[in-house]
Amino acid sequence: MNKRRRIYEGKAKVLYEGPEPGTLIQHFKDDATAFNAKKHALIEGKGVLNNRISEYIFQRLGEIGVPTHFMKRLNMREQLIREVEIIP
Repeated sequence: MNKRRRIYEGKAKVLYEGPEPGTLIQHFKDDATAFNAKKHALIEGKGVLNNRISEYIFQRLGEIGVPTHFMKRLNMREQLIREVEIIP
């Protein structure tokens, strides 16, 4: 992975600055946690599956007219997404 500026890191993904203003690169990790992060493990391929499942769901939503942040899958673990404000 190229050296990019990390914007956010959570339990399942990392967000990096995207190539254009208003875009981010979302990287899916293999990390798995339980019991409020007291247990931590790696599940080989989890990030790859999460990326593909996410892509599928957002494409189906787009097909029925629901706007999403998804733009395109970049590789097996990363997506190009629009930067959005999260609604709590």
